[in-house]
Amino acid sequence: MKRKLWQTFDWSLFIVPLILVSAGIAVLFSLSFQDTANFAIHQIIFAILGLGLCIVFTFLNYQSLKPVAYILYFVGLVLLVAVLFLGKTKFGATRWISLGFFQLQPSEVFKLILVIVLAKFFSSVEHFHWKYFILIIALAFAPVFLVIKQPDVGTSLVLVIIFFSIIFTASISKIYWWVMGTGIVVFLPVIWFFLRDYQKARIYTFLNPMADPLNRGYHVLQSTITVGSGGLLGRGLGQGSQSVLQFLPEAHTDFIFAGWAEATGFVGSLILILLLVFLIWRIISIAMISRDNFGTFLAIGFASMFLFQLLVNVGMNLGIMPVTGIPLPLVSYGGSSLLVNFIALGILQSIYIRHKKLRF
Repeated sequence: MKRKLWQTFDWSLFIVPLILVSAGIAVLFSLSFQDTANFAIHQIIFAILGLGLCIVFTFLNYQSLKPVAYILYFVGLVLLVAVLFLGKTKFGATRWISLGFFQLQPSEVFKLILVIVLAKFFSSVEHFHWKYFILIIALAFAPVFLVIKQPDVGTSLVLVIIFFSIIFTASISKIYWWVMGTGIVVFLPVIWFFLRDYQKARIYTFLNPMADPLNRGYHVLQSTITVGSGGLLGRGLGQGSQSVLQFLPEAHTDFIFAGWAEATGFVGSLILILLLVFLIWRIISIAMISRDNFGTFLAIGFASMFLFQLLVNVGMNLGIMPVTGIPLPLVSYGGSSLLVNFIALGILQSIYIRHKKLRF
């Protein structure tokens, strides 16, 4: 039985992301402070571009990414180095390269690149040994180091999670896990001395937000108040005092979930989370049905990327996770993040339809 191409699509990979993007844009339009209208318009433009890229990568055979994986890695490293010298500084962090019409965030792009490189590596290696172990550690943690230098601890954590999720899927020997575990135990305390003062303050704030409610603890306290003020059904878009009166900081990026919660309440918040969980479940399903290891590793990498960002972003909005600046996938404002997410979804769709083509 032969099917038409559109019948081989996993339509949830198109429909659910568009619903999530629409929710984010609705919150952006509902905010009344300066420039939020521009944010919403920009997000619509990025969503259209992202959807276009998603379609392109859907029809592009995902196997074609394999030969260029290390080229992409080199380009990504160059961008991460370039941003340290040529980047635009905002809130004490240098994370963006200005392209005039667009602020490129290389660390966001490297999430995508790292998934592709690790998938290429583990799908090509038949007998994993110490030489490969040292190489993969270097490949994974060179960008982590560069991202921390920006500084951007949140994105560096996403890269680390991507690495561990894929290497776990690869089922390497337990001895390598013991080595990595020992390394983490040894170096984790050392990392504390390399954190900036404001990053240490975020950890102190997470442990005791009431210690400095008007300064270090302000973001967390206002976010939890905003979430709670939504009640069961919410106050409606543009009707919440916390968001509209600018009590909620970074309402368009880090704390957009709190703005959505205030507008739609517990019910709307639960629906948003369930949509993201459903999307992640579909990505994991694609990993399970992929016809090759390369596709499986790609899907697992993207699933871990979406899941970790969901957990951390919602957690910090609820005050149960430290504030790290990790965006809510497909909802938070940000061109680089949105484009990367849509490209990832296009690659996942490519894996899915080629599985269906193989069957039919």
